[in-house]
Amino acid sequence: MRIAIGGFQHETNTFAPTMADYRAFEQADSWPALQHGPSLVGAFNAGMNIPIAGFIAEASKAGHTFVPLAWCHATPSAHVTEDAFERITGMIVEGLRNKSAYDAVYLDLHGAMVCEHVDDGEGEILERVRRAIGSDVTLVASLDLHANVTERMVMNADALIVYRTYPHIDMGTTGARAAAHMEAIFKGMPKQAKAFRRVDYLIPLTAQCTMSEPAAGLYREVAALDGNVLGNGRVSSVSLSTGFPPADFVGCGASVVAYADTEAAANEAADKIAKRLADSEALFREKLWSPRDAVAYAMQKNSTGGPVVLADTQDNPGAGGNGDTVGVLRELLSQKATRAALGVLFDPQSAAEAAAAGEGARVRLKLGAKTGGADEEPVDAEFEVVKITDGDFLATGPFYGGSYMSLGTTARLRSGGVEIVVASRKAQCADQEMLRHTGIEPSKLAILVVKSSVHFRADFQPISSEVLIVESSGPNIADLTKLPYKHLRQGIRVMPQGKPFGS
Repeated sequence: MRIAIGGFQHETNTFAPTMADYRAFEQADSWPALQHGPSLVGAFNAGMNIPIAGFIAEASKAGHTFVPLAWCHATPSAHVTEDAFERITGMIVEGLRNKSAYDAVYLDLHGAMVCEHVDDGEGEILERVRRAIGSDVTLVASLDLHANVTERMVMNADALIVYRTYPHIDMGTTGARAAAHMEAIFKGMPKQAKAFRRVDYLIPLTAQCTMSEPAAGLYREVAALDGNVLGNGRVSSVSLSTGFPPADFVGCGASVVAYADTEAAANEAADKIAKRLADSEALFREKLWSPRDAVAYAMQKNSTGGPVVLADTQDNPGAGGNGDTVGVLRELLSQKATRAALGVLFDPQSAAEAAAAGEGARVRLKLGAKTGGADEEPVDAEFEVVKITDGDFLATGPFYGGSYMSLGTTARLRSGGVEIVVASRKAQCADQEMLRHTGIEPSKLAILVVKSSVHFRADFQPISSEVLIVESSGPNIADLTKLPYKHLRQGIRVMPQGKPFGS
């Protein structure tokens, strides 16, 4: 079979300060830059933890060939601009005009894209693609675990296949599952009935981690349903999306999608997981630490069995933060922490000034807090320039592993017992090589601050003595009751066991 393949990945925090324009999708970061046409297939090797890479590898085993469309990704931020959305979606749809060139379509999507002019980005993409290919051509899409799935998305796709881990160490595997589902359709699987269920409360990002309960148990149950016979039908796929809560639109929230040979079987599978979610509501809460208390606790612990990791979740670039707030850094310096490091602070100006000064120099910098993402001032201090790199390296951890990262000019700075990795490009700190390539060995630290919410756990939790979730400045608000929502659906609880929206 000839499979048209493409993708458009963006996770939109509608409360974030910076939009994603076309240029944001053109540049490479931890994933490849915008690919269009023949270059697309060769841009993804089988070892990459990226959905489309897993799809290509699995579909190739079955002897299928590929018709490349367009694929791109940008770091999470505020809305995708109308210009970027229309240009990129246009590339994908234009590649589908010749209906004789392909037999099926696979799209690598995120599921939580909000645009300047369209709230339901993926619903719009899938509807336009469906319109272009007609009702009889198979259309399968993979989605992020944080997808805000909508009825429009479910209606226009033959299958939506969602990640099952957070940290997302199964992105490539999810692409392979999407290929396997498509292969089953090719081999005559009956047309699948669909069941879609919405969850009545928003789940904070840090509570969605599948390395702990209740998410770990929920996803074990989801996986166990695949292939089961329920009543009068076989279940082909069940997906649970825990949603991306900092997206203020009516489709925001967790959901379940099930596919089966019969409507009754699909409904039963979806209802099983929806009931478990309802029963687990009280468990989706986590303690949040202030920067002052978190640093004081970590210093008092003075760990020698691995660092106390402080997750600076509200400034997570993987959820719309700019990675440049300095609330936790200021506490490290004020409390004179030792054997401490912070990564990765986004500040191209400071990185350039440090590089100009050179390794071994002492330089006065106004560090961080330059993008306007929070109401705070830069840290105005003198720093030693320990190391300058070009920011290019191979990631080795389970999340980014297999991808070449490009942070731009990167400086390792030191003030007293605190070291800061300062980069020229935004990236969530979820791989030890982001520190190690500057000469910092994470396992030897007593305190490690990461600009991340959960993805860091895949590589850093095994070396840590403890993990604290810190509520410092930034747009990825951990306590969802503090977000000024205006457009959620009426009645959804903004936090587990919280007040209904609109009440």
